[in-house]
Amino acid sequence: MKFAKLNNTYKAIVVGGSAGSFQGITRILSSLPSDFPLPVIMCLHRLKHVREGFTEALSIKSVKPVIEPHDKESVKKGNFYLAPANYHLSVELGNTFALSTEEMVNNSRPSIDITLESSAYVFKDKLIGILLSGANKDGAIGMQKIKDRGGLTIIQEPAECMIDTMPAAAKAITEIDYTLKIDEIIVFLNQLYKYYR
Repeated sequence: MKFAKLNNTYKAIVVGGSAGSFQGITRILSSLPSDFPLPVIMCLHRLKHVREGFTEALSIKSVKPVIEPHDKESVKKGNFYLAPANYHLSVELGNTFALSTEEMVNNSRPSIDITLESSAYVFKDKLIGILLSGANKDGAIGMQKIKDRGGLTIIQEPAECMIDTMPAAAKAITEIDYTLKIDEIIVFLNQLYKYYR
């Protein structure tokens, strides 16, 4: 499988997911090289009152630890980040994270749209956005913003999703670059890695 838009100019990857995305994201995190060079910023819907266990479960499957960033922490190359439970996670100019407890967006905190939109604003055409299985439309507008600012957009193949509402909503409003199964997303990211070696 060949991807026309692969190059070594990307600065970050942002991933959104909700119901049915855990298995997919763990497969992705376990299949990346341990020296994968780009930060992977994940916003996954999770139970807001359960603050422990989720990040640890991802880290167990991942090739390197998954980090819940602190407010004003710098985005560093090669780290895997996860939005903390019950906090919106934004990326700010200067490549730092911002956490907030503002009102829910799309009935969600963290909101995938907020993470994707802010990342698009900072990284512009140097961003790759990936949206996985999910039960609501959070992330659709964020993917549109990534596309509008020149970034690359990928959704999980809706037919493969446990719940296809989220990627289908993104596809309905944006001309998505690639619609891929999880195995194909893994191939894409591993081919991307070769451009940075």
